[in-house]
Amino acid sequence: MDYLLGIDIGTSGTKTVLFDRDGKSIASAVGEYPLYQPQIGWAEQRPEDWWNAVCITSREVLKKSGAKPSDIKGVGLSGQMHGLVILDENNQVLRKSIIWCDQRTKAECVEITERVGAERLIEITANPALTGFTASKILWVRNNEPEIYSRIKRILLPKDYIRFMLTGEFATEVSDASGMQLLDIRNRCWSEEVLDKLDIPVEWLGKMYESCENTGVVTEEASRLTGMAAGTIVAGGAGDQAAGAVGNGIVKKGIISSTIGTSGVVFAHMDEVQIDKKGRVHTFCHAVPGCWHVMGVTQGAGLSLKWFRDNFCIEEMRTAELMEKDPYILMDEEASKVEAGSGGVIFLPYMMGERTPHLDPDAKGVFFGISAAHGKAHLLRAVLEGVVYSLRDCMEIIREMGIDASQVRASGGGGKSPLWRQMQADMFNTEICTINSSEGPALGAAILAGVASGIYENVVDACEDMISVRTRQEPDLRKKPVYDRFHLIYRNLYTKLKDEYKELTEALKEAR
Repeated sequence: MDYLLGIDIGTSGTKTVLFDRDGKSIASAVGEYPLYQPQIGWAEQRPEDWWNAVCITSREVLKKSGAKPSDIKGVGLSGQMHGLVILDENNQVLRKSIIWCDQRTKAECVEITERVGAERLIEITANPALTGFTASKILWVRNNEPEIYSRIKRILLPKDYIRFMLTGEFATEVSDASGMQLLDIRNRCWSEEVLDKLDIPVEWLGKMYESCENTGVVTEEASRLTGMAAGTIVAGGAGDQAAGAVGNGIVKKGIISSTIGTSGVVFAHMDEVQIDKKGRVHTFCHAVPGCWHVMGVTQGAGLSLKWFRDNFCIEEMRTAELMEKDPYILMDEEASKVEAGSGGVIFLPYMMGERTPHLDPDAKGVFFGISAAHGKAHLLRAVLEGVVYSLRDCMEIIREMGIDASQVRASGGGGKSPLWRQMQADMFNTEICTINSSEGPALGAAILAGVASGIYENVVDACEDMISVRTRQEPDLRKKPVYDRFHLIYRNLYTKLKDEYKELTEALKEAR
């Protein structure tokens, strides 16, 4: 029997899934690890924790499945994007990884823009300087931790650190590298111009591959730690959004995904590169060779709901534990009892700043419109609606670019919620579908490994064979005018609060 292993290095944990060649999940395991937030707006993780989780979950999956290590024909990697992993001359990690949602690098974004030029930066990297991207994190270490910076010999992304630990190879691939702000997006290679202007040595960066290429094989040492067979092919893989899109069949025009994980992403395939000159959405290289994708990102999607759960839904969590149910199911039931519009309560989900369409690291979460008539269920539904208002902002920009959105596929943890899917159908005014697999990035990574190992000829054919639509939800036209009205208020709130966000940031600095 031929198997493929998909490994997704996420923010809350690493998920490892064993698939057969038809894309059926055979066994899976999750290894969790902490997120460190030493200051407001900062976010870090230990790369060693990711590797430990990979080792544990790989062995667990093999044990659960009873599969022989030699039956695994390829390993695919997916991971949280933008994280900065820096190694010294002995290949030892120099500091915790500054991850994707960290917002400390405002000054470095200004520096990047001044060094490269605002228009030129978008022409080359397809995006303005963003606090979440890797380039600004590199400059932050240079500006604030010069002793550590002086010892850097290698720079890797999270999943590429795992590749190095598996294979000993320093490599990356085009989809994840697109989010570093060091890549020439049109030509799918490192930008000599950007690297030169930022004074970052190209020798620090990994060799570039397409996502479905073979980048190396599992070493004897990695075999001992993970249980995988030495010599097993490791594919290029992809950043979590591109891998999730492959695992959701977003590999051709007209099909768009709306993913609610820790962040929220609206993702569309492009056969030809298109760039939003205003920099509101991100254009990256896709995991499909010779193709690109555009995506809008809201920083605090599932993160906002988890925050609400952890702080205000203790009763639901305890009840769910006794009932052996997911607490989010009980929360869905509560929110569904409130009418669309949440009784006038509007939530701005800017818990970790925001990217689309505002590009504002100072933005903060807000509940607006609360009165004595409101209860917890109103606030809960407002969180769900606020996340979808933000995703609607992303969708409207993508449509403005002339990109077809005839079908939207819901995915991520939030895609399991019928209520959240219905909100998306109502606000996007589009059919929302789910597919026959919920493994997302892990499946996408496995598909890429299947191509790299020769099981499949190409990514598109593999997706057509393995992925099919399972459920469909049509928009409720009665709710459209309600959501249209409240969405307008939602958008105006940011405009009116923008200056106050900056004032609050300064006040917090002075208060420390």
